[in-house]
Amino acid sequence: MSSKASSKKPKSSSSTKALTTSDYERLADFRYALRQFLAFSQQSAKHAGLTPQQHQALLAIKGSQARGGMSVGDLSDRLILRHHSAVELTDRLVRARLVTREEATQDGRKVMLSLTADAEALLLSLSASHMEELRRVGPGLSELILQFSQGSQPQ
Repeated sequence: MSSKASSKKPKSSSSTKALTTSDYERLADFRYALRQFLAFSQQSAKHAGLTPQQHQALLAIKGSQARGGMSVGDLSDRLILRHHSAVELTDRLVRARLVTREEATQDGRKVMLSLTADAEALLLSLSASHMEELRRVGPGLSELILQFSQGSQPQ
């Protein structure tokens, strides 16, 4: 993982409101729910023969279609990777016949990424199971987020 995400330290301010025990409980519950979903996602990817990062890359490429597609640089940004790591990930996906590279029509220096039919089928299956899991855990996550945004106490 890139040092981009890990190099930021939490801001400390004398104006920061004191947190209550309930605030800590909600934060802990929220992080627990996120970690459960991520564990589900990682296990699903492994079961499908992908690394979690490969699954994330396929999803990012598919999700970028309405915005004009995804370049290797865009993939780097989206997955919070250094450019050379995104290139290596792309190389592995190309070797696995899950992704193809094409020169961008507007800018020949850019390399655009597309999913193969095999990747589309794999991603459809993975995404369907992820949507089911989100429908299952979503209400609890939504309630926690609502509590955070309203500053309300848990019920």
